[in-house]
Amino acid sequence: MTTRIGEASPPVSERRVVGNVLRGSIGNLVEWYDWYAYAAFTTYFAKSFFPTKDTTAAFLGTAAVFAVGFLMRPLGGWMLGRFADRFGRRSALVLSVTLMATGSLMIAVTPTYASIGIAAPILLLIARLVQGLSVGGEYSTSATYLSEVATPGKRGFYSSFQYVTLYGGQLLALGLQLLLQSILTEQQLTSWGWRIAFAVGALAAVVVMFLRRGMDESASFEEAKASGTGKDAGDKGTLRALIKYPKEIALVVGLTLGGTVSFYTFATYSQKFMENTAGIPRRTVTLILFCAILVAAILQPLAGKLSDRIGRRPLLMFFGIGGTLLTVPIMTLMGATKQPVLAFLLMLAGLVIVTGYTSINAIVKAELFPTKIRAIGVGLPYALTVAIFGGTAELIAQALKGAGHESVFFYYVAGCVLVSLIVYGTMRETSKTSELDNKKQPEPVSGR
Repeated sequence: MTTRIGEASPPVSERRVVGNVLRGSIGNLVEWYDWYAYAAFTTYFAKSFFPTKDTTAAFLGTAAVFAVGFLMRPLGGWMLGRFADRFGRRSALVLSVTLMATGSLMIAVTPTYASIGIAAPILLLIARLVQGLSVGGEYSTSATYLSEVATPGKRGFYSSFQYVTLYGGQLLALGLQLLLQSILTEQQLTSWGWRIAFAVGALAAVVVMFLRRGMDESASFEEAKASGTGKDAGDKGTLRALIKYPKEIALVVGLTLGGTVSFYTFATYSQKFMENTAGIPRRTVTLILFCAILVAAILQPLAGKLSDRIGRRPLLMFFGIGGTLLTVPIMTLMGATKQPVLAFLLMLAGLVIVTGYTSINAIVKAELFPTKIRAIGVGLPYALTVAIFGGTAELIAQALKGAGHESVFFYYVAGCVLVSLIVYGTMRETSKTSELDNKKQPEPVSGR
């Protein structure tokens, strides 16, 4: 059924909405599994690509590649965001998962440093760059798609599944790690067992590529496409159109800064931190991380649903205040304890605080922009911020540890959250002013 310009879209059944959200989310799950398999299995393959007797130095090498992968995320956010705004969300999501399959397969088959020398870390770097390009586009397009296909009044709830599946991808990576730890020896895992994780990811991504081809295109994009016959038609997804929204761009950067640093600190770096600083056994650390992230994943839709009732801003304030005041004591205690239960509770506390950001960050950003530039508006400034701050969080932490000043990193994280808290305190409530629920397209800030 075609909707004429000016007409409201015909209502979509809740069952259809759920089907689209599930198919989009499963793809997101696999994408993030592939991305986090690198972080989860770093402790096993680090010395295969960066041979050294110093464990911290080997971790530093793989952390550098992890950080460099983030540098491609802004390019992915721009390229695939522009593609999604011009040619559709569905096509962009199919393309992003295809790129992820390519990167994972490369890591799975790349020989070690002992076999091919310096070519090994170079190929690892190239594979990670491809994955970074994929994830940069996946975030923006997935956030846009889930917000646009969601039922009005439930956008916070449905959009929260982006981080449910993001955490789910990390859980799958950790779950597979636990399984492999139980059936393979430490030597087997270090020698070749870690490759299984990336082979599984590549295969799953290929399956999702075909699954995503069956998703519906979002009605918002179809309406924008049908009405895009005037002078603004060529502006879809362009930087020229995006720069007309400087306040919204600045808000995305401010919203993201503290959230991305805090998220990567607790969700990824903490694995190496508990093992390398607290001295907790590797398998125990994996189990702690798995259990804490499982609880965090369950919290996402609950927090998203709460935001549909009370607004987005209160949850952001909860994260900002909690992260600013509690990051240093949580990390200090975590680094000093060898008790698994206490380490789990501390990590869970950090993830609960971060939930105030993760559960709604996608919908908040989507609510800032009109349809014609929503994907690139969400993706590019977000990816730039994540690349600069999120992608370097572990690198900074490892460098400070190597220099004997690890505790400085805790204050760095808290400081980044404080900057975001200032932004949260001055921003408006986005759920009441969004084009997603108000068909009148917002004017750029410069025109207000």
